Amino acid sequence: MNWKLITPLAALALALVGCSGGKSDAPQAAAPSVTVALPLASEVRDWDDYVGRFEAVQSVEVRPRVTGYLQRVHFTEGQYVKAGQPLFTIDARPAEASLAQARAQLARAEAVLANARTELARSRTLAAAQAASQEEVEQRQAAERAGLAEVNAARADVRARQLDLGFTTVSAPISGRVSERLVDPGNSVIADQTILTRIVSTDPIHFTFEGSEALLLKYQRQNSAGTGSPVRVRLQDEDDYVHPGKIDFIDPIVNAGAGTVRGRALLPNASGFLKPGMVGRLQLAGSQPYAALLVPDSAIVTDVARRLVYVVDAQGTVAARAVDLGPLVGDLRVIRSGIGADDQVIISGMQRAQPGQKVTVQKGTIKPAEQARQAAADRAPKASSAQIVATGK
Repeated sequence: MNWKLITPLAALALALVGCSGGKSDAPQAAAPSVTVALPLASEVRDWDDYVGRFEAVQSVEVRPRVTGYLQRVHFTEGQYVKAGQPLFTIDARPAEASLAQARAQLARAEAVLANARTELARSRTLAAAQAASQEEVEQRQAAERAGLAEVNAARADVRARQLDLGFTTVSAPISGRVSERLVDPGNSVIADQTILTRIVSTDPIHFTFEGSEALLLKYQRQNSAGTGSPVRVRLQDEDDYVHPGKIDFIDPIVNAGAGTVRGRALLPNASGFLKPGMVGRLQLAGSQPYAALLVPDSAIVTDVARRLVYVVDAQGTVAARAVDLGPLVGDLRVIRSGIGADDQVIISGMQRAQPGQKVTVQKGTIKPAEQARQAAADRAPKASSAQIVATGK
């Protein structure tokens, strides 16, 4: 065996072993950095979601009160009209002729009544002088009463013909937005049958929806969400519930087939932007305001069937806390139980943290939903609605 060759190889192997053993002296990796904050203490209230549709508070089909030929239209389709504003004119000449005839009949009846009263006075004078019988006086009295009845009937007929003449001008029965005209001038219209147009009120406006019987029972037991309870609505293209209102009606009868009850809210609509038939989502205040702790929804970690948040203790060690979640308030989640107001919750860097691991802590804050939305609005202006009633911290 050639020992001269083996010795250098062995020396090289020993050198390599020495180099590999030196790795144990390398510095350990630094603790990961996370951002922590105290939970936000605020007064909030729970909101229940419903899908519904806007409806006009008042909706009227405009029909003529007299039969005749349509002469003029006094509105532009789609315009806002006030109650009493003229909309259509019907040919008034037949009504004027009927009124003149009724007045002539009244004059004739008044003349007959005057003659009957004269005859009655003469008969009474003669009867006092024993020149006429009592029977003749009674006949004259009957003729006077008949004449008075004829006068009253003629006066009533005159009032009816005056109404017919007034009805030749079709006026708006309510204030609201007028639809398209359904009959053009020159066409004959029939009293109480022909639909001329439609008017819907615009301010305020109703929003109708249906809720489950279970929610109705919850509201009744908690004595909440009754008539007068606040609501807010958003349209299909809106991100926030920017249209406030109040419940003004809850149907006292539950739909036995569907197991639902109909509710209705009243919303101001001075601009007329909300239209009957629009679909929206409504949130109904389902509880009274209560104190709660909130953390960013992004700070919630899912572990199989549990929901966790990571907290850091005074020694900088990460711990997992199982929490009971409440509703979402903007980007913040209500935590019903599992953490305290003094816990340092990890709000950023959860992916770098593991329970039992040491971390480097950076202080952060949790902003209320209003402030977060306002910051977003400053970057991209958009209407917003507040969900937090009063901020505690």
